[in-house]
Amino acid sequence: MLPKYKRILLKLSGEALMGSGSSKSSDPFDPKIIEQYANDIKTVTDLGVQVALVIGGGNIYRGLNESESGIERAHGDYMGMLATMINGMAVQAMLEKVGVYTRLQSAIKMEQIAEPYIRRKAMRHLEKGRVVIFGAGTGNPYFTTDTAGSLRAIEIKAEVILKGTRVDGIYTADPEKDPTATKFEQISFQECLSRNLKVMDMTAFTLCMENSMPIIVFDMNKPGNLLNVVEGMQVGTLVTG
Repeated sequence: MLPKYKRILLKLSGEALMGSGSSKSSDPFDPKIIEQYANDIKTVTDLGVQVALVIGGGNIYRGLNESESGIERAHGDYMGMLATMINGMAVQAMLEKVGVYTRLQSAIKMEQIAEPYIRRKAMRHLEKGRVVIFGAGTGNPYFTTDTAGSLRAIEIKAEVILKGTRVDGIYTADPEKDPTATKFEQISFQECLSRNLKVMDMTAFTLCMENSMPIIVFDMNKPGNLLNVVEGMQVGTLVTG
């Protein structure tokens, strides 16, 4: 089957890299889940799909309340950006282990481990079949990695943002807390806003809405789901205008 999408941006949370069975802060990575992600990404790149990747840093550092931690917000956000680079390197290593060529680009200069983020260079890497991992968020405090993912997707002219989570879509309520919650197969940006559904933070969501960038929220922890989404099967929830 021919893929529905030629160029995608895959957004993963840092917590996803811990896997479902790991809760200890001393275990930021589950090698098995990272290997599964790498194999799933390889499957779609083998079809000729161009893949860009943005990973959060919450498994290593999550911003804390300044009054509790004593760390001011901007300082803490820079710490979080460094965490995304560690995650990017971990996923990069596993991708290359399974035979996928990659490039890690950073919004903050750190030449020894990553290229600086240059839009045209990133797009050229994608055209050559390399997976491009965007690290360090936007390079600015007060912006989340959701916002970085939305911004990069628009900049590189991705066709869709695939938000890989541990839930298989968007529900009327949190399905882990409310067993009566029902899933949306498709929903508009406006309905997400009116229902106050937390698909992404407001800055990221507004960027997508204003630039007509569709979002698919799906369960990345189910092997093969990424391929199903890329081939256009009904997986997860599509958010569109």
